[in-house]
Amino acid sequence: MDPAILSNPIRIKEVTKERAHLVPIVELWSKLSQAREEMADAREMLNDPEMKEMAELEIDSLSEMILKFEDDLRKALIPPDPYEGRDIILEIRAGTGGDEAALFAADLFRMYSRFGSNHRWKMSILDTSRISVGGSSGRSAEGFKEIICQISGGDAYRYLQHESGVHRVQRVPLTETQGRIHTSAATVAILPVAEEVEVNLDERELRIDVMRAGGPGGQSVNTTDSAVRIIHLPTGLTVKCQDEKSQHKNKAKAMRVLAARLLELRQSAADAEEAEARRAQVGSGDRSERIRTYNYPQNRITDHRINLTLYKLDRIVEGDLTDLLSALNANLQEQLASQFTSTEL
Repeated sequence: MDPAILSNPIRIKEVTKERAHLVPIVELWSKLSQAREEMADAREMLNDPEMKEMAELEIDSLSEMILKFEDDLRKALIPPDPYEGRDIILEIRAGTGGDEAALFAADLFRMYSRFGSNHRWKMSILDTSRISVGGSSGRSAEGFKEIICQISGGDAYRYLQHESGVHRVQRVPLTETQGRIHTSAATVAILPVAEEVEVNLDERELRIDVMRAGGPGGQSVNTTDSAVRIIHLPTGLTVKCQDEKSQHKNKAKAMRVLAARLLELRQSAADAEEAEARRAQVGSGDRSERIRTYNYPQNRITDHRINLTLYKLDRIVEGDLTDLLSALNANLQEQLASQFTSTEL
């Protein structure tokens, strides 16, 4: 390897990632070339009456093999997602529906937490705004107006990249006294954690305020000025963190969230011309777009982007997301691979 690359950790990471993408392509091309050579030999054998029957069987087998290798190669040629393998910031906010929306936001967080636990992801809370909701039967439950956390896990982005958007719930709220079904919503955002080379935060462009932590989530730290709010002056983006007792730790967490939001902002601007193409794949990921409905009375969950309906909502909200997320990723792969269908291999 080039000594210049060996002395640069960032380039080592880039080259390693590029190699991991190219090796399967080379291997598939080798298998496809070999199968085509065998196909040419088998067709020559057709001219020999004694070998014709065996040649026809071999041609049938090789034809299926070549089609599979071509399909696999087209999928392998899909450029890797630049954010694959990154840590992610998960943001969940209550939308329309008042207290019920806050309870639904808490249910979504629990769903992702249990799925993450099954995959041994590390989840670190960055900021929360909690509320307590009393029910009609005297029961109470905790909801979130907002919760932000960082998820560390090599496959977290790959699994959750399509979760950004409006999630709608239809059910009888805890506070409902007459058993009527209500519709509420929460928004989810998935932000890849920005690397230092991608977002350079100039402290001269930041306004950093220190304040006392407040709300139910901050009662353990409300004796010191530990909460931190950072405003990025050029864009107006604002981030607040108060879950840590240390002002230094809250500032570090807030800076990570701000960098992730700035990266998303820049990426959205860069992708503006491709918005229609992305919506045709699995939705734009825009937070104003309703992507999924959770219907509790019917035990039904519907993802509107791929018209997928599953009647196992009870299992999904407990963290059994594999079928749903795999279908979204498979749909994306099919859409991307279709771009190579006319490519001559």
